[in-house]
Amino acid sequence: MNILSKPWKEKKLPERILVIRLQALGDTIITLPYLQALRNTLPPGTRIDFLTRQDNATVPQCLNLFSNVYCVKGARNARKRYFFACLLLPRLLLNRYQVVIDLQNNEVSRLVRHFLRPRAWSEFDKFSPVAAGERTRLTIESVGLGHNFIDSKFIFRQPIEIDQVLKDNGWDGKSKLVILNPAGAFITRNWSAANYVSFAKLWSNHFPGTQFIITGIVTIADKAMYIKQQLGDKLIYLVENTSQLQAFAIIQKAQFMLSEDSGLMHMAWVSDVPTIAMFGSTRSDWARPLNKRSLLLSSDDLSCGNCMLATCVHGDVRCLTRYTPQLMVEKITAFLQSINIDL
Repeated sequence: MNILSKPWKEKKLPERILVIRLQALGDTIITLPYLQALRNTLPPGTRIDFLTRQDNATVPQCLNLFSNVYCVKGARNARKRYFFACLLLPRLLLNRYQVVIDLQNNEVSRLVRHFLRPRAWSEFDKFSPVAAGERTRLTIESVGLGHNFIDSKFIFRQPIEIDQVLKDNGWDGKSKLVILNPAGAFITRNWSAANYVSFAKLWSNHFPGTQFIITGIVTIADKAMYIKQQLGDKLIYLVENTSQLQAFAIIQKAQFMLSEDSGLMHMAWVSDVPTIAMFGSTRSDWARPLNKRSLLLSSDDLSCGNCMLATCVHGDVRCLTRYTPQLMVEKITAFLQSINIDL
């Protein structure tokens, strides 16, 4: 690990802290349980502000975690983000931050830190072969404010009403909810839609009081609609029908999530919702879930594993096709029983 830092040395704890994370949604979500732990281990009056991308700000803004959430416009355009970050600098400077925790370590975050000249700071290690959550934890810890850990006890600023959304889209109000998330970015990270259908039917045979949910963005709409056509009323179809915040709130109600590598998978494990993560070509040393209620099915054991390729060199995505729906039912049942989840 190579975390650069200037730890806090004063006896009195800091009163004003800025945390920076400007990456994609999943990476932003990963920071939350560690920052919740920081919040809960510092005096109640401590100001912790968050600087993030505008397109990923919805969930952080609605949690009783940050005093302020500052948004950098520009989405995925690096030049625009740099420009809008520069416009924010005078406003940030007025807050006189004593500590800056840079969980991004890019051109924009370093600009902000150097401009603010805090008394203490730490900088995320982007390249070590260690899970992003663990690197986040160690970056926060290295600033010198005490031991850091996962704390998933999030509190919403206001109640998020999602029961009616679920009922309006087919939930009977009684069935346990299982989230299916066929949202891996590449074919080498995809379990087939037919497998999700077979899994859901087998699971329903064993546990008939179950309904399934698929939510997310338009890129998964075709797969999700196919699964809906096959499962009918057993599937609650919410693609393009929930905000990031609503999706986060729905996940809190789930019995478990069966997921490929995606932002929603990170929403599940940071919430301590049982998460079955199928990683395919994804590097498990970088992106794996870290809560104790997660089951990771990775490609670590294969000679071609963790390849990060968009196309399988063997042409068969063997890292995922080896997991049949029947095998997944068996693995998930045993896993949930091992962590005392009521089936």
